Amino acid sequence: MQNSEEKVVAVIMVGGPTKGTRFRPLSFNALKPLFPLAGQPMVHHPISACKRIPNLAQIFLIGFYEERELALYVSSISNELKVPIRYLKEDKPHGSAGGLYYFRDVIMEDAPSHIFVLNCDVCCTFPLPDMLVEHKRYGGMGTVSAESANQFGELVADPITNELLHYIEKPETFVSDLINCGVYVFTPDIFTAIQDVSTHKEDRASLHHVSDFEALQSATRTHPTDFVRLDQDILSPLAGKKQLYTYETTDFWEQIKTPGMSLKCSSLYLSQFRYTSPHLLASGDGTKSATILGDVYIHPSAKVHPTAKIGPYVSISANVRIGAGVRLTNCIILDDVEIKENAFIIHAIVGWKSFIGKWSRVQSPKVYPDAEGDYNAKLGIAIIGESVTVEDEVVVINSIVLPNKNLNDSVQDEIIL
Repeated sequence: MQNSEEKVVAVIMVGGPTKGTRFRPLSFNALKPLFPLAGQPMVHHPISACKRIPNLAQIFLIGFYEERELALYVSSISNELKVPIRYLKEDKPHGSAGGLYYFRDVIMEDAPSHIFVLNCDVCCTFPLPDMLVEHKRYGGMGTVSAESANQFGELVADPITNELLHYIEKPETFVSDLINCGVYVFTPDIFTAIQDVSTHKEDRASLHHVSDFEALQSATRTHPTDFVRLDQDILSPLAGKKQLYTYETTDFWEQIKTPGMSLKCSSLYLSQFRYTSPHLLASGDGTKSATILGDVYIHPSAKVHPTAKIGPYVSISANVRIGAGVRLTNCIILDDVEIKENAFIIHAIVGWKSFIGKWSRVQSPKVYPDAEGDYNAKLGIAIIGESVTVEDEVVVINSIVLPNKNLNDSVQDEIIL
C-alpha cells in the first residue's frame, strides 16, 4: 500500500457515568467529556487535534454513556470539522484495550494502516502528526507518548532507539523519569495482541479450579476475562520485545481527574490558543470593551461591562452577564451565570445559572494572579455548583458549594451540602 493511500483512524476513550466521581460536583450536571475547558468541551481538544492527522478517515468515541447524551455534540462537531465521527457505546466496561477489541470490526471498516488511541481526560498539545512519523520510522507495533517528570516514572526506554524496555505500574521506587501520557498509535496488529491476552486469561480461568467461596472472593477482586487494560495488560508484557517504542514530548501534559485540574488545564489550553487559535482569544483596553489581560476566552453571547477587568486565564461561557467593576482571574464561568457589580473571582469555577452578588468574593487561598494553588486537592480551588446564589458582600474562600444553595454568610474551607 502506498503512503498516499494509507488511512488512519483515531479512537478517543471517553469513559462513562461510573467514572469521574472525583470530578463532582461538576459532573452532577454535565458529562465529564463535555465540560468546557477554554470554552470548548473537554473532548473537543483531542478531536480537533486528530483533525491534523494526515489521511484521517474517521474518529471513534468509545464509552458507556447513553448514546442520546452525546448524539447532539457528535453530530455538531462532525459537521463543524467535516470529519466522520461516531460514538460507540460499550455494553459494559471492557477496559481501554478491551473496548478497542470489542469494536475491532467497526474500527477496521476503512482498513486503516494505523490507529491512534487517546484518553479524553488528557490535556496536552497532542503532537499526533509528528508522533505518526516517528512511529513509522521505528517500525514497531505501537508507540507511546511519554514525558519526563519529576516524580516516579513508569516507562523505561532505550535512550538511543527509544524502544520501550519496561513498563512498571505505579512504581514505589525510582525506576525512570518517563511517564505515560495516554496517547498511542498502533498498527492493526494490536488486535492480535489483545486477543492473545484475552485467550490467556480464559485459559488461566478454566485451569484454575477453586471452591465456590474462593470464586466469590476472587470475583470481587478481579476483572472478567474480556476486560483488558492497555497499560498493564498490553504495554507491560510486550515491553522489551522490539514491538513498542516511546515518543517523548517536551510540551505540557496533565491528567484531568479533578475540578481543580480542569481549571489548570483550561489555562494551558488558553495559552496554546495564542499559537493555534488566536481568533478565539478576547481583546480589549477598557474603552469600549472590558480590559483584557493575558489569555481570555469570552463566548460571543456573553455581556461584559466595559469597566470589568478580565484575565489572565479566564473562560466565560454562553449568556454570562458581568457587571461593572468585576475582576476575574484564573477562573471558569459557566453558562447563564450573572456576576454583579464589583465582585471578585479568582482560582474558582462558577457553575451554570449561578448568581454572584455585589462586592462578593469567590476565591482560593492563593489570591494573586501568578500564584498556583494545589489543583489536585479536594479544596484546592473554590467551586460554586449549579444554580447557587451568593448574596451581596459574601466571601467564599477555598470551599465547594453543591447545587441549589443560597449563601447568606461567608464560608472558608467548607463543603456546603
